[in-house]
Amino acid sequence: MSAQTTPITERQLDLITRAHCDAGGLIEPLLALKGGAKLKMIASLAQRGLIEQQGGQWRLSPAAIAIIKGEAQPEDVLPPTVATRVATPPLAVDPELEAAVTAAEASWQQDRPDVGPKRGPGNSKQALVIEMLKRPEGATIAQISEATGWQAHTVRGTFAGALKKKLGLTIVSEKIEGPAGTPGAGQRLYRIAEEATA
Repeated sequence: MSAQTTPITERQLDLITRAHCDAGGLIEPLLALKGGAKLKMIASLAQRGLIEQQGGQWRLSPAAIAIIKGEAQPEDVLPPTVATRVATPPLAVDPELEAAVTAAEASWQQDRPDVGPKRGPGNSKQALVIEMLKRPEGATIAQISEATGWQAHTVRGTFAGALKKKLGLTIVSEKIEGPAGTPGAGQRLYRIAEEATA
């Protein structure tokens, strides 16, 4: 009996990376597949040890997170497969199902912008917003929208929810004065207030 590491495809690596960065480790919100195609993709990821079920949801496994972070190679953390261990006959190839899986995976590649730096605690859009608000000159809603790609209502919601309620930051604003036609005149400038020192 020979043991081999179950291979991991580029598409699977892309999917688990997006799940880690954009979906809090959940796989199913990123699967646009339906029915059998979705089940086949989940089964494939689970068989390779990339996802596991927790609380009724499919989440990234610790092995998948280690691979994404570059802390381990797939051959080091994925379970070996033994050729003789497979007792069930292979599934018959369903061309329609294969075409649906291929089309869905191709759409993920098209919808995804160029890969930039990985998101993390210090490299997220929220962190970017906080850095912009810490600047002495502060930032306008328009500047933050341009930097993050968010719409203005999302920026305001981030101020009220994530920054004020969750992080307890105090955000102050002032109106930019100046004659009509002056850049920024009439807009509000936002900053994180300096904490009062006792």
